[in-house]
Amino acid sequence: MNLLRKPKITTGLDIGASSIKMVQLEKKSDGYILRGLGVKEVPAEALVADEIKDRDTLIFNIQSLVDQVNPKTKDVVISISGHGVITDKISIDKKSGSEAEQAILFEAEQRSPFDVEDVTLDYHIISTSEETGKMDVLLVAARQEFLKNYLDLLNDTGLRPVIIDTDAFAVLNAYEINYDIDPNRVLALVNIGFDTTNVVFVKDKLYHSTRDVAAGTRLIYDTIQKEFRLNHELATKAMRGELETSLDQDMLKATVVSASEELFSGIEVAFSYFKSSARAEQVDWIFLSGGGALVPFLPEFMQAKLSIPVDIVNPLRNIDYDPDEYRQLELERIAPLLTVPIGLAARKVK
Repeated sequence: MNLLRKPKITTGLDIGASSIKMVQLEKKSDGYILRGLGVKEVPAEALVADEIKDRDTLIFNIQSLVDQVNPKTKDVVISISGHGVITDKISIDKKSGSEAEQAILFEAEQRSPFDVEDVTLDYHIISTSEETGKMDVLLVAARQEFLKNYLDLLNDTGLRPVIIDTDAFAVLNAYEINYDIDPNRVLALVNIGFDTTNVVFVKDKLYHSTRDVAAGTRLIYDTIQKEFRLNHELATKAMRGELETSLDQDMLKATVVSASEELFSGIEVAFSYFKSSARAEQVDWIFLSGGGALVPFLPEFMQAKLSIPVDIVNPLRNIDYDPDEYRQLELERIAPLLTVPIGLAARKVK
């Protein structure tokens, strides 16, 4: 027995367009313990539509966050999403070993909208059926240039990405460790970020598909900033419901509702596509996460707009932590913002 063995702690780093989040989890036999956490606001123009616009600002803020949470951190799990990433699910004849890999990669080459020479491909076998002799496989393709920009950024901060995930799968991972999935319900996990919204569909208790919507809360932020004449700091606070006594709430509600029409149009298209491809009559429940879950009136408007019950995800639900240690961060309030980094930090790292 090695009594001096160091605990296994994994770091999830979520580089978002409005904030950077870092979470450190220790894996225990019966779950997870929160060992480190930090959130750093970034200028709205530093990262736009998943494209790095201001490298120096991002590098400075990432390094500041690492110094704040744990200066010894080197290995991180990161994620990507948006137009540079494509996910698809295929069904092929059941195979194993190199034969399966060759068949999967052949299918991937036929389906990728990018030139296969310009992408990095990966896959995961979701399920196999002895009855049909088929297996469902998840394909992920990332443009190499898009991926390289993020890897170069991390390299310049002195960090080493040991796993590269997608935001959508990090959301699913965070959900699975905190909630029991009802096999009789069709679920949509909706993660609303600043520029991109990830929608993950779960059917028959299994991952079905994901769609990224090229819209988030940026338009809401821009509109609030303009309508109420707020600087970046105050507009960010308004977006998180921290100016309830300072702003006219009726005007704020009207602003949020009008500015979110484009976002919900994109989500409705994603839902329609899913129902058609999955032959599902309806989505039974929405679990909302990301910064969008904190925007005043947005969850209620989503429920009314889509006529589907909406619950806010708490990714800390099954994670042990000392509330006093993180009192300044008000974890219970900002928890939905931490869904992606918690999903990343819960990944198995060798």
